[in-house]
Amino acid sequence: MRSHLWTATLVVTTLLAGAAPAASQPDTTPSSPVVLSLEEMEQFLLNAKVGRTIKVSKGVTKARQVSMSDGRITHDAQIQDVNIEKPLFEVDAKHTEVNFKDLFRYNIAAYRLSRLLGLDNVPMSVERTVEGKPAAVTWWLDDVAMEEGDRVKKKIEGNPIRRRNYFSVMLAFDELIQNRDRNGGNILWSKDWKMWMIDHTRAFRLGKELLQPKNLNTIDRGFLDRMRELTRPAITEAVGKSLTAAEIDALLIRRDLIVKLFDQKIAAQGQAAVLYTLF
Repeated sequence: MRSHLWTATLVVTTLLAGAAPAASQPDTTPSSPVVLSLEEMEQFLLNAKVGRTIKVSKGVTKARQVSMSDGRITHDAQIQDVNIEKPLFEVDAKHTEVNFKDLFRYNIAAYRLSRLLGLDNVPMSVERTVEGKPAAVTWWLDDVAMEEGDRVKKKIEGNPIRRRNYFSVMLAFDELIQNRDRNGGNILWSKDWKMWMIDHTRAFRLGKELLQPKNLNTIDRGFLDRMRELTRPAITEAVGKSLTAAEIDALLIRRDLIVKLFDQKIAAQGQAAVLYTLF
């Protein structure tokens, strides 16, 4: 386990001793909470038995929600094995992307990089082989209240300041990893208005310019400090084989542009107008 992973706890369902319920019948087994560290959660995702498929997404990646169990703990996960690379891809009628990639390994890279940067709102994702295919196995989030698309549609305000601060983090993170597929379906809100950023299979492009720098106006001070401190060896150790050398090179170039942009804003407007503390 890499040292940059924070210690954290989550409550999941643990099966009591005894026979498992029949698959054809509802599970009415009493449950009690068990606390997992991030290290334990990772081992669960890497080694727990993959059980029944609960749901398959409608998207082209065919990600599926599954139930997993190690005999003591039962929890859901997402399995995503998309591995598409095309020299030219028509995104829509007006947009075509050169060297298009839609890769499961980017989910793993996004999680590991987020931890290196001090963020705690990208769900854990590990690589393991499932049914003969390498895949990203990602912890299923339990406390989801709504997707961003639903929040906008229903005009739910929630906590405007907290929401704005999370959006600022998301905008900077997406520029750093050059995520081209952020939408209302892969931004999730918990009941206490914590934003979760999911589904990063179309990130980590090789572009060396920021896509929408005008949207970068404020940022969490700790996030900016950790971004400033990023080094190639630290990133390489954190992400392992989930990113190539060229992808890391492009990320560091974008990092320099983001840091320069915020340094200029701080010099012009002052720290109070640009920096805040969320994490």
